[in-house]
Amino acid sequence: MSGERLARLLARLRQRLGREGAETPPAPPPGPIPARAQVAGEARVALFMRMARAVGSEVERVAGLEEVASAVLRYLRFHNLPKRLVVAPDPLLQAAGFERLALVEVRYGTAGADDPVGVTVADAGVAETGTLVLASSPERPTMLAYLPETSIVLLPRARLDGSYEESWQRIRERFGTPPRSVNFITGPSRTADIGLRLTMGAHGPKRLLILLVDRLEHP
Repeated sequence: MSGERLARLLARLRQRLGREGAETPPAPPPGPIPARAQVAGEARVALFMRMARAVGSEVERVAGLEEVASAVLRYLRFHNLPKRLVVAPDPLLQAAGFERLALVEVRYGTAGADDPVGVTVADAGVAETGTLVLASSPERPTMLAYLPETSIVLLPRARLDGSYEESWQRIRERFGTPPRSVNFITGPSRTADIGLRLTMGAHGPKRLLILLVDRLEHP
């Protein structure tokens, strides 16, 4: 639902409830932040990387956008994965230079059932649990992080928060009205529901690579 349609719907509800013209209620006060999440700088980066790896994510830190494409290629080679990428049409990824990779097929758009590797961008990261926050938009289709067996997510360091509360506030400030969906991803998909045996990739990707990018500007 677009922001305009949501505003019209809320206006009709206020009218029917006799609250037309009423002020929007203030946001609730923020809750307490866990002590573990109250870190900044390199301590926050170290916490995020440690927690993400603890839940099965692979994390590589790169200096800038110019290193993203080569890091993806190294990952494909290391895991012997097909050299076919479906990439979110986000400006950051369009500036990363995937087209320069030799013998790699690159397509921009949403993912299909046969795409082996999806590449997208996180809107925030939560250091306290190593979690990625992905908000849906035309530039970042949701299926990129769910349909392919291998998910690669770019996380700018500037979007790394200590706690969930801070990431929610970041989403509110960035989008204004709520996006269609906000997904929290903590590690690759797994389940032990069948015979208490751990199975990877049951409900989504079996591999998750997080590229933590220190700098977004080209040198």
